[in-house]
Amino acid sequence: MGNLDLVTIIVIAANAIISYKGFKDYGFFERYKFNVGGIRRGEQIRIFSSGFLHVDMAHLFFNMFTLYFFAPVVIYHLGTLYFLIIYVASLILGNLLSLYFHKEEFHYSAVGASGAVTGVLYAAILLEPSMQLGILFIPLPIPAYVFGILYLLYSIYGMKKQIGNIGHDAHFGGAIGGYVATLILMPSLFKTDLLMVGLLAIPIIVLFVMHKMGKL
Repeated sequence: MGNLDLVTIIVIAANAIISYKGFKDYGFFERYKFNVGGIRRGEQIRIFSSGFLHVDMAHLFFNMFTLYFFAPVVIYHLGTLYFLIIYVASLILGNLLSLYFHKEEFHYSAVGASGAVTGVLYAAILLEPSMQLGILFIPLPIPAYVFGILYLLYSIYGMKKQIGNIGHDAHFGGAIGGYVATLILMPSLFKTDLLMVGLLAIPIIVLFVMHKMGKL
């Protein structure tokens, strides 16, 4: 997809600088992380700012490495402005879904760009569903749309079982943000890739049905 776009470099740099500040300054980290109690007291900035903080270098590297691969796909098809809209929408929706599921857990906290990055990943899959992804420990590449569906189904499972110290709901909310924003910004996908639009909607429908039935 060509050289890394300037806007991607700026986003990665912002994550690195703000995360590094958080590594060194505990007060800064605590003030801007996602925290249900803080948000419900009126500190809405946390919904946005927490997306630029990370717990450690490995967490930061994994998110930015993923963004490095998939941002160029979105920028190639939609341009830098729409890429930024998808990134921010996914970040915010990911954290809003976390807030919705944990609204009574005042001590619940989280950080990371995972929601935003998952939204960009899902947007890239929607724009290029036939691209092949090489996954660690899997010998053969798999189609991007298969990965996207399996990833979100795993996220639902993770939300239900509360697997690990991972914000599965933020990942899922980010993916929904990327999915919805991409379709709004490029509605022609309903004509050119209606089957794929429908397939990628399956995990989202499953999530809301399970929630309605009280299974989450």
